[in-house]
Amino acid sequence: MSEWRGIFVFIEQDNGELERASLEVLTRAGELGRRFNEDVLGVLLGHELRDMAKESSRYGADKLIIVDHPDLRHYNSDAYTEVMTYLVNKYRPRYLLLPATRNSRDLAGRLAVRFRACLSAHVIMVDIDEKDRKLVTAVPGFGGNIVATVVCTGGKPEMATVSPGTYEARLSDKEATVIEEAVPEDVLKGHRIELVEKKTSPMPDLSRAEKVVVAGLGTGGDLELIREFANLIGAAVGVTRPLADMGIIPRDYQIGTTGISLRAKTVFVFGASGAPHFIYGIRDCGTIVAVNTDREAPIFENCDYCIVADLFDLLKALIKELRGGK
Repeated sequence: MSEWRGIFVFIEQDNGELERASLEVLTRAGELGRRFNEDVLGVLLGHELRDMAKESSRYGADKLIIVDHPDLRHYNSDAYTEVMTYLVNKYRPRYLLLPATRNSRDLAGRLAVRFRACLSAHVIMVDIDEKDRKLVTAVPGFGGNIVATVVCTGGKPEMATVSPGTYEARLSDKEATVIEEAVPEDVLKGHRIELVEKKTSPMPDLSRAEKVVVAGLGTGGDLELIREFANLIGAAVGVTRPLADMGIIPRDYQIGTTGISLRAKTVFVFGASGAPHFIYGIRDCGTIVAVNTDREAPIFENCDYCIVADLFDLLKALIKELRGGK
């Protein structure tokens, strides 16, 4: 049996749209592949993949494996697990990287159990040890207050899910060679789902947003004015960990080491103290405007514009101005 070689990257898509975080992971895998002389293979599952394959082939992979089947158009835990199991057994990649999105986290856990593999979840750094070539990752813990280094010590493939925004998606000078895989029908047998209705979230995608309004604990969980202000300026809404813990908003919109790392051009932060694990999530943003009643708040040491004010009074004034004084 052949040895385990190469880096697999799962490229997530939903109904024809690529998940940006996948391209970020693919870019990082390309860097590691060049450094350690490992082939990088992107894996794209779905249906009618021509355009998505063309786009994803330009982000650092040496090869792009595509499996085009009507039953893979939408994410299906069972079907995707079976297909990925088949591909991992066939290609035997030493490393398997996925974005830490809702669907990919689900898939990663299932595959780790299948292969009895080491899985580092929601990491904020991925590397390979120079000496023994083991996968090395950085994983936030205790609410993001510490960052632990984790080394995979057993099982193949060595796996990690990477927090969205950790790396920048960058186009490569070369295009990947496309490999079309025809998975045996018995792999998919009995794993079909029917999409009855599809609803699009009214909230913009944080990972793609150029403007973001962030609500901290100082809002008390009242996001009415936050959402109105964000809507008026065309911004997405994100929250700090305490609000996500309260269930105010889905955890997919949590910013920080245990959530999403932003790359927005402009960020408005209302009522966040500026804990280190939150600051990590806005470190790569352009202009940061922070509002807090405490002039000694740590957030003011990590922003471009500091406003000492009651956030609700300020929001009302801003909204009135944006509405033309009405």
